[in-house]
Amino acid sequence: MIRVLIADDQAMVRQGFGALLAAQPDLLVVGDAADGAQAVAAARRLDPDVVLMDVRMPVLDGLAATRKLLGDRSAQRPRVLILTTFDLDDYVYEALRAGASGFLLKDAPAADLVQAVRVVAAGDALLAPAVTRRLIAEFAARPDRRRPRPTDLAALTPRETEVLRLIARGRNNTEIAGDLVVAEQTVKTHVGRILAKLGLRDRAQAVVLAYETGLVAAGE
Repeated sequence: MIRVLIADDQAMVRQGFGALLAAQPDLLVVGDAADGAQAVAAARRLDPDVVLMDVRMPVLDGLAATRKLLGDRSAQRPRVLILTTFDLDDYVYEALRAGASGFLLKDAPAADLVQAVRVVAAGDALLAPAVTRRLIAEFAARPDRRRPRPTDLAALTPRETEVLRLIARGRNNTEIAGDLVVAEQTVKTHVGRILAKLGLRDRAQAVVLAYETGLVAAGE
């Protein structure tokens, strides 16, 4: 059973998403929150697997709440799925940098929301939608952004660097295995080592870093 917490300042959104998710046999809505501060407190109290986090909320916005939840290494950290009405959003980009596992537009089909929760709960990043990679490419390329140095990737082997480049291009493990003619388990091992060496939480952060270091560029 996947435990879900819904954080949104609109009661109708919380109720609608709650009813949709509660109707699924493998999902359990353990609570909701009307602002970011409530979301952090509820997450620490209820121990959800996934937090659906609205970006723009009072008291504490979704970005700050995500940073608090995922920056607290003394606690069990849930997966965070960002909800937004804007696809190109500074807040969403920074939330991905902070460790959110992906984002979803609020007007996405109901089936997409249910699938997104399952994907994120399984430990995968929600990177399939092209809009996610477009958002990362857009904000990573901005000249005023502090960019990590390419030497930040020096700990990676040539094969790990190649795998990271393919991850950033939106390839999943099965596709990467086909590209490199290796077993899928080998790819999983490479991905795990990449995240560990670079101190990253999941693939979303890996994609951000790949763009920010210039390993890949927009349009590749």
